[in-house]
Amino acid sequence: MRKRLHAVLIGLVALLGVGLVAPAPAGAITGGTVDTANKYSNVGIIAFYDATGRYRCTATLVTPTVLLTAAHCTQGTLGKTIVNFNPFIDDAPPSSLPRAADDTGDGLSKTGYGTMTGPWYSGTAYTHPQYSDFTDMKNWNDVGVVVLDKAVAGITPARLAPRNRLDTYAQPALNKTLFTVVGYGTEVRQATEGPQKPTPQSYPIVRRYTDVVGQKLTPQILQVNGNEHDPRGGGGSCFGDSGGPTFDRAGYLVTVTSYGYTSNCRYIDGLQRVDIKVAQDWLATFGVKPAA
Repeated sequence: MRKRLHAVLIGLVALLGVGLVAPAPAGAITGGTVDTANKYSNVGIIAFYDATGRYRCTATLVTPTVLLTAAHCTQGTLGKTIVNFNPFIDDAPPSSLPRAADDTGDGLSKTGYGTMTGPWYSGTAYTHPQYSDFTDMKNWNDVGVVVLDKAVAGITPARLAPRNRLDTYAQPALNKTLFTVVGYGTEVRQATEGPQKPTPQSYPIVRRYTDVVGQKLTPQILQVNGNEHDPRGGGGSCFGDSGGPTFDRAGYLVTVTSYGYTSNCRYIDGLQRVDIKVAQDWLATFGVKPAA
């Protein structure tokens, strides 16, 4: 069964306990590189409530006031979504991710957002009206946006790929092409105690990036090999990376992370195309235009 690897439950006690959201969103980068140099400064972590709890995903600034993410990171949100572009968030519990002071589970819009290093921005989430909620591969449309309450200064937005950009990587070139995925997802490693089988760990919460190898392209999805042991690439996505960007070699934002197939984030990643008409026509209503 496909898993939404990337929406990660933020427990209300430990604040960042990892949880799967059925049926299958994505998560954190396996392998890869911690972005200590702030190379991907326009990629941020978002936190939000829905009716079942508090979650985190990844999103990308595509205009000074609009973040691009996955629909499963925007659908059914309550109150405001918040974002931070700091590459380092936390290395151990309890998390300093902000929460409303009266935290009644009905959103993040009532009070302040904490004292985390770097500013927190707030905004309103919107979901693609044709999002199929993981039921129809031909009309997947796992695309969402967060419209910020105020513009972000000092960060250059990512360049949305030109229309049908990924079609230029058709087979046999696709299986030889590396793409870069970025996110704040869970790290897969051996635990410090207990069972030593590598599993997704809640901490540290940092921005990572890695290269993945193209495997299959459909009108909606770019499927890639997400195994860090693949000698051609460096890893893949995991829980919490949902909504995070994929960049091609020219630096265009071509997909957002959508789903994975295994609980240890070591197999295939499904990435929602944002270079297609159905995505870009909707994004244009928020002032998001592809690169020329």
